[in-house]
Amino acid sequence: MTNREIALKVAEVLQEKKAKDVVVIDVAEKSAFTDYLIIASGGSERQIGSLATEIANKLAVDGIFAKNTEGTRTSGWVLVDYGDIIVNLFSIEQRSRYNLEKIWSDGTFLEIE
Repeated sequence: MTNREIALKVAEVLQEKKAKDVVVIDVAEKSAFTDYLIIASGGSERQIGSLATEIANKLAVDGIFAKNTEGTRTSGWVLVDYGDIIVNLFSIEQRSRYNLEKIWSDGTFLEIE
């Protein structure tokens, strides 16, 4: 699986689990630390935790495991680092506060089916 395919698979999993406003940004040309950023919101702390767990379970089937996880669902932001793919799961309030889409607006936003 290519990094792009993995990023789009994560986006699909997030959409299936009813994450809000799922965005995939290709930042390979702009970033030295990752190729893709995935940003999504959860409607509650429980949903944020559930989203992180579901991604981990689905990718583990393909032998893909997170290198690190930062934050907790109670903090309103969970970052799951897969190396070339970084998943940011936010509460709606925290997502608005950090506004990563604006910070990475010079990246390429991928179309999610």
